[in-house]
Amino acid sequence: MTEHEDKYTSIKIAVPTDYEDVFSHFYYADNKSSDIIYKTFFPLYQTILIFNFGEKAILHSKNSTKVVVDRCFVLGPIKQAFDYSLPPNSQILVANFKDDAFYRFFGNASIAEHLPINPDDLLVENCFTALWIELNKIGDKNHQVNYLLEFCKPYLRDSNIIAEKLVNFDNENLNPIKYLASQQNQSERNIQLKYKKLLGYTSKEINRYQRFLKAIERIQNIASTSTKMDWFEIINECSYYDQSQLIHDFKHYLNISPTKYLKFQQDICIAKAE
Repeated sequence: MTEHEDKYTSIKIAVPTDYEDVFSHFYYADNKSSDIIYKTFFPLYQTILIFNFGEKAILHSKNSTKVVVDRCFVLGPIKQAFDYSLPPNSQILVANFKDDAFYRFFGNASIAEHLPINPDDLLVENCFTALWIELNKIGDKNHQVNYLLEFCKPYLRDSNIIAEKLVNFDNENLNPIKYLASQQNQSERNIQLKYKKLLGYTSKEINRYQRFLKAIERIQNIASTSTKMDWFEIINECSYYDQSQLIHDFKHYLNISPTKYLKFQQDICIAKAE
């Protein structure tokens, strides 16, 4: 949980055990300060459902395009960082879909990949607008989450068997696409298409992202010990070809250089230590 000195609050809310295969977590932010709060949403390769209460939050793209967040909309899978701002008296609740959960609700995991859309546009009824109205009546964030979870039950379909196998595949020595194609007696192309359809991204995309996460974790661990950063060690441990490829991934996902990210992390560590 973080708290701004002028009454800005943000908190990550855990998901009950029964819903851990649907949502990774919920995020709540409330700006009761007199300032506009600017934040960066890091890529998680998840699709998110945003509910906006009070003054409208604004998303900012790399091209300086602004998208005003109305009541509720879907965005994702989030593959690159983006900035957003919360004006005074704004409040948001964000549900982070896990794995194939978005497909289990709406039937197409990549439909909202480029633009935010109202989730009601994906269904035959305006149930999410009605949900927003009910959530807006509830003052407590935890009660909002509980209401949202109960609401979800009738709309959640069973997980696809291919999605389950893709998500739970943990053999690093095998190519999941080739292996599942053989096991399911399907072509590799067909498995690739299902991967994209069910999860919203390709096997190649998630492998690259996981490599980047490994580098981020290694950098954070080194930064926390005040040890001098050895970038070539990071490159070798995380299977990058060279330094330029590592830099390219930082630019792609976060739009900053590795050294700027390191400084950002060090600043956080110092602030926490104080």
